[in-house]
Amino acid sequence: LPATTLATSCYQGMLGNCIKLTTPPALHATTLASGCYQSMLEGCTKLTTAPTLPATTLATSCYNDMLRGCTGLTTVPVLPATTLASYCYHGMFYGCTSLTVVPVLPATTLATSCYGYMFWGCNSLTTPPVLPATTLAPSCYSYMFNGCTSLTTVPVLPATTLASGCYNGMFYNCTSLTTTPE
Repeated sequence: LPATTLATSCYQGMLGNCIKLTTPPALHATTLASGCYQSMLEGCTKLTTAPTLPATTLATSCYNDMLRGCTGLTTVPVLPATTLASYCYHGMFYGCTSLTVVPVLPATTLATSCYGYMFWGCNSLTTPPVLPATTLAPSCYSYMFNGCTSLTTVPVLPATTLASGCYNGMFYNCTSLTTTPE
């Protein structure tokens, strides 16, 4: 998929539930459009690696649910964006039950629900990503790790000013946690 200029919802759901797909397409765009990759690879259960995602300029819901339910996924891409958009990574790895390690999330200023539900149900995840954000937004981390039953530690949460619902349910059902956020 060589396009570098995307349009709203252009690849939304394109390869969803392709249960025999083992290799993701190459994605070259560095500037995204609203909903452009939303649910694109959702339910591709044989994928073990995600495509490289070079974009540094995100748009609303651009990666929303992109790899949701990819239960064979063990490797995730680097997510280099430091400027986020509302719902940009929302539910991106929801239900990826084979993930054990996730990328660093380098953004320091968040957007509404940008990481909401991102790793929901990733029950093999043992270590959370580094979360350096100091400027939060409403529901930015809402239910991010819900059901991550193998998670034993939590990341440092450096923000000193909170936003409405920012940590709502963030570690809900994380039954193996032995530490609390700092």
